[in-house]
Amino acid sequence: MICILLVAGHGTVLETQIKNDDTGLYSHLTGVPKALLPGIGGKKILDFWWETVNMRQLFTEVYLVTNADKYKHFERWATANDFPVENVVNDGSTTLEDRLGAVADLQLAIRSRKLQDDIMVIAGDMLCADQNFDIAQVIRFFRSQPGELIIYYELEESEKSSSRGIVEVCSDTHKIIRFLEKPQDGLTASRLASVVFYCFQRDTLSYLSDFLSLQPQATDRTFGRFWEWLINEKQRDVFGMKLPTGFQLIGQVGLSDYTKWLTHYSTKQQDNPAKPITFRSFARVGLMGNPSDGFNGKTIAMSISNFWAEVTLVESQTLALVPHPLNDPTEFGSLQDLFCISRKEGYLGGLRLLQATCKKFYQFCSKQGIALTKQNFTLKYDTNIPRQVGLAGSSAIVSATLKCLMKFYNITENDLPKPIRANFILNVETDELFITAGLQDRVVQVGHRRSSLHNTTLIVNLIPCLSVQVYEGLVYMDFSKSLMEEQGYGDYILMDMSELPPFWLAYLSDPSDSGRIHSNIKQRWLSGEPLVVEAMKTFADLTDQARTALQDRDWSRLAQLMDQNFELRRTVYTDECLGPGNLKMVQLARQFGSAVKLPGSGGAVVGLCLDNARLVEMRQAFQEAGCVFCVIAPYIPSACTVSSQH
Repeated sequence: MICILLVAGHGTVLETQIKNDDTGLYSHLTGVPKALLPGIGGKKILDFWWETVNMRQLFTEVYLVTNADKYKHFERWATANDFPVENVVNDGSTTLEDRLGAVADLQLAIRSRKLQDDIMVIAGDMLCADQNFDIAQVIRFFRSQPGELIIYYELEESEKSSSRGIVEVCSDTHKIIRFLEKPQDGLTASRLASVVFYCFQRDTLSYLSDFLSLQPQATDRTFGRFWEWLINEKQRDVFGMKLPTGFQLIGQVGLSDYTKWLTHYSTKQQDNPAKPITFRSFARVGLMGNPSDGFNGKTIAMSISNFWAEVTLVESQTLALVPHPLNDPTEFGSLQDLFCISRKEGYLGGLRLLQATCKKFYQFCSKQGIALTKQNFTLKYDTNIPRQVGLAGSSAIVSATLKCLMKFYNITENDLPKPIRANFILNVETDELFITAGLQDRVVQVGHRRSSLHNTTLIVNLIPCLSVQVYEGLVYMDFSKSLMEEQGYGDYILMDMSELPPFWLAYLSDPSDSGRIHSNIKQRWLSGEPLVVEAMKTFADLTDQARTALQDRDWSRLAQLMDQNFELRRTVYTDECLGPGNLKMVQLARQFGSAVKLPGSGGAVVGLCLDNARLVEMRQAFQEAGCVFCVIAPYIPSACTVSSQH
């Protein structure tokens, strides 16, 4: 591939204002072309682009197109920066009036150097906030698409769409649907701005001549007009890739623009880049209907603040994943110590979740046309969610990690929409790590940032693998087949969490793998076994009744339904599958008149005890039996309101 840097513009406004500035602060910049003005950190703007593309393994040649008026400046720059002087192309223009136009400058380089290869074109006088992005990632994405490539970014709030070329992009195919050159207000809702950063296939270069033959005036030989013509009129396939960063100094700008954005970006870069980013996700308990969430059923689940996973990311020189001292031990007091810890905790802690999430994140961004910056970071995590008791501990770590990565790389909700994020999280667990994952985990799983921003992860049906919006708090979820087929996702209703009864949670101090309890139910359901199919329908009916009981504050009825939920599950799964530990906890709870059921896949029980005195006695009994017991503290989102979302 060949790269062409365009710096042939005549920046008369900025140059004139520098010359006429009476403060004396910019006198040393008089006559200096825009691309050679100091950028972030004192480097010239063009220096950043040359560092970005100066890679022989990616580009066979790099050319620079300038004008006759500023040729000497760039010749000197080339000599000082090990840029081949013979690759500096002079377009012969000396004023704004006799300029060739950007497309004609590109055509000049192609013809004069007889170039016959794919070409990347970049305006070398753009000021970019983060210039250390992965250019190889851009090339890989370009070559994965059957057409040209346009780089775009999301405008900042202060920027007007009427000053940029605006693209409308299909989120599924990444194809540019429409290109609008400096559109007037109201013509498009898009805030995605194109910059002179393109990739052309060699077979498409002939279109440059066709376009230029239609445009005798240099004012019309802009790339904006070219893309409008190529996409809107010629209907050529052009794709878009997003850079999650800002661009400035585009077009005719003045001294105030230059100083404003230079200060702005420099401040952003110096604004404590090592400041940690921390997100927290909470455990969840299934109150009703589970395990029908994976079988077109209905469930009610709740996030709880007792247990959480927290991930912290901080920028660093190298990328490092920090093992948790308790969950990822690498040093032991003795061989006996290793034996005991391995027997109780297993071999796999949370470090694999961090690594798998990072891998999937890079893979996702590359495939979805998002070019990441070359920033490294250190990730560490902490969690108090007990392992292997079905409280969605793995999902919590993945969710919090993903939120940190999105924040660090400036990936927005538009870049990684919630339904796609759900699919992402599920794939990390099931495809990368082969973790059994239930549907309600991702609906109720919480991504909470300490700055009081609360974020959600999502859910994906394991069969159609379609994603839906995720909630936090107390959520009613309908996964019925008709909904999944008709609209691609279920119905989810956020329920009122005020005046909830005293739910409690107990779990085994030495549980088995919670995933084992799923047994062969999935296969039996898929094969249409009547017992399993009818059971899942009954789970759904119990959930609807529980929803009514919660709305009516009928806690006695809710307790009855929780007991029915467990007995139905016991019938389908059998005692052998449930295991003696789970059955022992259920039996113990019933001795004190408490409703009880499994909140997840096994290893823990959730209950509802309406007698406070019996609750105290039951706690003591569970503790004496070697179990961990706690009263549930529901996680209530700060912005929680009773509403229905579809």
